[in-house]
Amino acid sequence: MKSAFITGGAGFFGGILKRRLLEQGISCVSIDLEPDVDIHPLLTSIQGDIRDISLLEKTCSNKQFDAVFHCAAILAHVAKDNQFLWTSNVDGTRNVADLAKKHDISKFVFISSNCLWGQGFDRSVTEDDKPDPIEIYGKSKWEGEKILHEYQDVLDITIIRCPTIVDEGRLGLLSILFEFMDEGRKVWVVGGGKNKYQFIYAPDLVNACLKTVQVPGSRTVNIGSDNVRSFHDVYQYVIDRAGTNARVAALPAWLILPLMRIAHILKLSPLGPYQYKMIAEDFCFDTRKIKKELSWQPTLTNEEMLWKAYHYYHEQRDEIKKRSNVSAHKQAAKMGVIRLLKWIS
Repeated sequence: MKSAFITGGAGFFGGILKRRLLEQGISCVSIDLEPDVDIHPLLTSIQGDIRDISLLEKTCSNKQFDAVFHCAAILAHVAKDNQFLWTSNVDGTRNVADLAKKHDISKFVFISSNCLWGQGFDRSVTEDDKPDPIEIYGKSKWEGEKILHEYQDVLDITIIRCPTIVDEGRLGLLSILFEFMDEGRKVWVVGGGKNKYQFIYAPDLVNACLKTVQVPGSRTVNIGSDNVRSFHDVYQYVIDRAGTNARVAALPAWLILPLMRIAHILKLSPLGPYQYKMIAEDFCFDTRKIKKELSWQPTLTNEEMLWKAYHYYHEQRDEIKKRSNVSAHKQAAKMGVIRLLKWIS
């Protein structure tokens, strides 16, 4: 691979992937709604919208790419409106696939999500489990997958279904958790925090993306960490290592879950249907397929990667507060009504 086209290259994960490609001497063109602060002789950054077909065509008219990494997506808790999210994530995906087909970019990697489901499982979720999303972001990702299936006769398409992507610099909704930890407050879990919810370390996801372009054919694979511990144990690990006065405390599910739903309906909380349905549920992907087909292995556990993300927040907290014009995962989410919970913590 000598050149790559990246959507969402100014975002949290897209930026990490982009910088790894540049380090390997791979020429990159990145398109993102937000400005790209990275500067590199092999990088061309375009601030623009993947719904703009003429812009996409202009971008590729004089370049030959070996691979497309489609990382761009609008998240539900920051979307201007549902139509904006849907057209960006769905129509935008078709536009990028059309571009790859027209310009013979045979390798196509799509970053999908565990938001394809909205319920917990008492076992690991496999690639054969039928998606059943409950909110618009998950539905848009599922629709994007179905669109890409239409192109598998002309493109090598790898769909990577990811849980929450974590590394230093990951903020978004996690910033709320980190603020509670950093200030030594109670860190709340629902129903005792015994549920297990898988993460993926961003550099491990990058490794998977790079491996996909070396293997012919199309595939859908799950990715995630190994040895997943409970939310309670993961949070306690970070608290102990940080040495703050924070402590894990439990909220009863029967009380908090209906309140979270009401807060969302009233637009008082950043937590949407996926978050308030899954906050006390188990969800882990079965990753045997990606390990076998791509010879891939995770390197960090949930608690190790969450520590890295928290430590970054702790060291950069003042600078983070001043950020603007960055992607959702690179800025702190607004607490909304959760601030009331902070006051009693």
